[in-house]
Amino acid sequence: MRLEWKPRTCLELLESYTSTGRNPQKLQFTDVGDRDVYNITAPFWNEGEWYLAGRVEQRDSEDSEVIFFTCIEDVWTPCLHLPRYQLQDPFITKIDEEWIMGGVELYFEPSDTEKKIRGWKTILYRGTTLHQLKHAGSGPWNMKDIRFIQMYNGEVGLFSRPFSVDGRVAVIGFSTVESFDILCEMIIINAKVFTDQFVKEEWGGANEVHLLGNGLLGVLGHISYIDEQGNRHYHSMTFALNPFTREKTKIKIIAVRSDFLPGPSKRPDLTDVIFSGGLIRQGNQRAMLYVGVGDAEAHCMDIEDPFTEYETINVQISDKS
Repeated sequence: MRLEWKPRTCLELLESYTSTGRNPQKLQFTDVGDRDVYNITAPFWNEGEWYLAGRVEQRDSEDSEVIFFTCIEDVWTPCLHLPRYQLQDPFITKIDEEWIMGGVELYFEPSDTEKKIRGWKTILYRGTTLHQLKHAGSGPWNMKDIRFIQMYNGEVGLFSRPFSVDGRVAVIGFSTVESFDILCEMIIINAKVFTDQFVKEEWGGANEVHLLGNGLLGVLGHISYIDEQGNRHYHSMTFALNPFTREKTKIKIIAVRSDFLPGPSKRPDLTDVIFSGGLIRQGNQRAMLYVGVGDAEAHCMDIEDPFTEYETINVQISDKS
């Protein structure tokens, strides 16, 4: 692990990528009309059932809502007893036995009949049950991919993704707070950023964070770029972070669009897009990866557990930064 790395491009990372995936599947959803479900969370255990949250919207629109689903005979069905949220790209974790759920709220130009997007914010909710989620704050203007993890010492690690740092498209930031209760926009804005993970023309973000057995934070995220033809390319990636020293591993790609089953995309420029939703570690050096595909579908695939190698790193985890 190092404090700083020389960033590698997506194409350079792909040169050393070998798929470990097997048995890719499309998730099936019902009772959402003709809308698509994508950019899901990984399934999570709640009140004796498996749940997941997904982004639901029309193919020709970004005016979406987040819906909670449960699985009935391999089909994901909306939870009619739970609220829905006018958000995109949901995420969920637990801190101090509370659910922390969030997503991206879009702001549209008021006079534009085509709903031109003016900007966005990450909106946060918290509650002891999914029925009791209450608004808990918001992130800075135009910042997506804010994520949280509770560490062994009880503190909360937070990941940010600011734009235009030192001429870069977007980078990942990290900070810690003693408690989720004191979280505010300024703390997120002031998170220390890593400028060594992406070249200036590319970007990425954290999508889900795992507390590893040796105290490191295993980050599941995405790395992205736009080619000369204007096509977007999103790949799933991981890295590990020592939250107290800020040392980290190199980024590695763990899945690409071609690993999954064929399917539609929202637009032609999104054909090569997967958006990491979450990962369930299975305890046998395998894991199930859940992704949004082409901004139109949700898929999953059994892969080699990308965090196993990070847990073999011999590190000294301190409770002081």
